[in-house]
Amino acid sequence: MRAAPRDNVAMPQILPLDDRSIAIAAEHIRAGRLVAFPTETVYGVGGDATNGEAVAAIFEAKGRPRFNPLIVHVPDMIAARRIGDFDKRAEELASRFWPGPLTLVVRRRADNGISELACTGLDTLAIRMPAHRGARTFLAEANRPLAAPSANRSGKVSPTTAQHVAEELGDAVALILDGGPCEVGLESTVLDMSGEEPVLLRPGGVPLEELEEALGRKIAVAKAGVTVVSPGMLESHYAPGLPLRMNAKKAEAGEALLGFGPAPDATLNLSETGNLREAAANLFAHLRSLDRPDFAAIAVMPIPEQGLGRAINDRLRRAAAPRG
Repeated sequence: MRAAPRDNVAMPQILPLDDRSIAIAAEHIRAGRLVAFPTETVYGVGGDATNGEAVAAIFEAKGRPRFNPLIVHVPDMIAARRIGDFDKRAEELASRFWPGPLTLVVRRRADNGISELACTGLDTLAIRMPAHRGARTFLAEANRPLAAPSANRSGKVSPTTAQHVAEELGDAVALILDGGPCEVGLESTVLDMSGEEPVLLRPGGVPLEELEEALGRKIAVAKAGVTVVSPGMLESHYAPGLPLRMNAKKAEAGEALLGFGPAPDATLNLSETGNLREAAANLFAHLRSLDRPDFAAIAVMPIPEQGLGRAINDRLRRAAAPRG
């Protein structure tokens, strides 16, 4: 079936969640397209977390003004351990609360294959195993870790039905899997386990008290303004070690030039064709590649302040800000 048109916006296909629709959805994911699907918390808009352009399409679909890290969804612990390093504490929490509405932030495995854009260049990764049986079946069938924030426009109310998703995202998604209303209806709790001390980054479906009881200790709560390591937080500053200069026409002596569009002198190019989705997909990986001692600084050619370009420029402005 299809949702009724709204404001002349094309509506996506909606299919009841079953084996047939899951197989179709998995093909969309493997082809780099986006699929909205239910979890016990809210509906998510999912894309292949190993495909940078699919991840960029998520930001584009949501109109997300900044590249905040995305939660990566997996069907089981085997898949989780392939992409993240779980210490004893994280393993115990996963054993107790997964599948369920808890996201754990852990260190990324060096060979994890996750797009730099999904992690926004960080060395940590936010991972969740949803309790919704249909969601896990879909994740297993897709055979990809899925980056999947809530399936709504940025800043809008999170969706808890397939119709909410259709009204919010239209045909930015290839398919919506309709699993009925979400059971929890509140985003997952996000707990950072990547350091020596656990830190609550976002309250959600698992109460803080239950986590403290499980760990046998009090858990610190992150304050606004700290570095973003997961969704649900605000300020960020993911700067490379080298100074960064924006809106450069050419590289100065000692600088690496990060190009956009035709740029034969570029050291690396975000997108030779000027494609903003490709540029977003390449941004963090290219910055990492250029952040090396044989360069004195990184010069970045102008990026249009439109569409995904706004998010790219937001990230670059933060990287170029004076160091304290």
